[in-house]
Amino acid sequence: MKRKYLIGLGLAIGCGATQAQTILPDTVRPSIIITDEPYPSDNETIKAIYEANGLHFQDPRAPRFLFLDRKGRVALGIGGYVKGTMSVDMNGISNSPDFVTADIPVPKQPNMRNQFQMDASTSRLFLKLIGKRTAVGDFTVYVESDFRGQGEGSYNMRLRQAYIQLGALKVGKAWSTFCDPAAAPPTIDFEGPSGTVCARNMMLQYHHRFNEHWSMASAIEMPSATYTTLPNVSESIKQRIPDLPSYVQYEWNDGKSHIRWSNLLRFLSYRNLMEGKNKYVIGLASQLSGMIAFSPRITFYYQAAYGHGYADYLNDLGGLGYDLIPDGDNGKLKAPYALGIVGGLQYNLCKNFFVSASYSQCRLYDQASLSDSAYKYGQYVVANAFYTPFNNCQVGVEFLYGNRHNHDGESGNAHRLNAMIQYNF
Repeated sequence: MKRKYLIGLGLAIGCGATQAQTILPDTVRPSIIITDEPYPSDNETIKAIYEANGLHFQDPRAPRFLFLDRKGRVALGIGGYVKGTMSVDMNGISNSPDFVTADIPVPKQPNMRNQFQMDASTSRLFLKLIGKRTAVGDFTVYVESDFRGQGEGSYNMRLRQAYIQLGALKVGKAWSTFCDPAAAPPTIDFEGPSGTVCARNMMLQYHHRFNEHWSMASAIEMPSATYTTLPNVSESIKQRIPDLPSYVQYEWNDGKSHIRWSNLLRFLSYRNLMEGKNKYVIGLASQLSGMIAFSPRITFYYQAAYGHGYADYLNDLGGLGYDLIPDGDNGKLKAPYALGIVGGLQYNLCKNFFVSASYSQCRLYDQASLSDSAYKYGQYVVANAFYTPFNNCQVGVEFLYGNRHNHDGESGNAHRLNAMIQYNF
């Protein structure tokens, strides 16, 4: 395919019948805009901006349009996608735009059996700036947004990620170091499997690659926690100590396969009103995750997380108040144990068409001090197919089944059929 370039136009000044071309200084000369592939494969800057390893399935990929400085050392990519979805819930619903098994009504309610929804709020916009061999070293600046701000149906822009990476250091808002985005199986559903570890935090992260196989990272991250408290007995307060996640990873097959061991240490602050003192509870969690490309056609995704005091990191438990729960009526709070597991298989029938299926479970333990209607566990099953009819356009269909079980043994289930069209730019 022929390479296409668009060069910035020179500026001219007119004076009577005489015209002279203005020569711009090197610092303000127009940049080159590459508008189509193939791009110059020997340019390290462009290679870096098209790097796609470690991304979540729903993260935007390489930008369609690219600004490149004259020396080829700094590139700015502008891209994103427009994504429209349509869903039908049958014989039981998940009471949210996304398929959240924790939101399934328990017990089943006759007036909440069916619903039809359409949504475009998960469309994305992003800017990515890459600098190679600059005076301050290699750097990346990334900003990404969607339209999920200020509640359901608002379509206000929301910041998803915004960070600066300079060498081994990353500062800003990004996927938590405790997460493994690439290990999440493909779904149309924005929420994804119930047991997935999923969080985006403000952070200061250090990442080091030992060689082509081994790497590690550790960080201090802004904590986010929700508690269940008793009136006039205990209350949540501002967090005083950052979350401390880390991981070590081994990868092979040119980054198409990896295994990651992650750990999380938290210090969850609260106030014991009975004693009139501020207290904290230590939270600990570990996760084994990764993906294995058995062949060009078959990829296996897996995640297994277990620990206590990390409920806000799990898809199904986030925001439900299960990081700390009452430990009697003496004002003490405890960190309940939680389990999240995910397993998924993707099969590529051809270059433009693949199918996948996944199972996930999220489970909360030690909830005897909670009400009978408290969450006990949820299961999430998904099967889908994705087709790319032409470059940058993808369509998909998906079937979802989920159930929620409460502490008292009551349960409810839901079924959803999803359809999607997405265009990347």
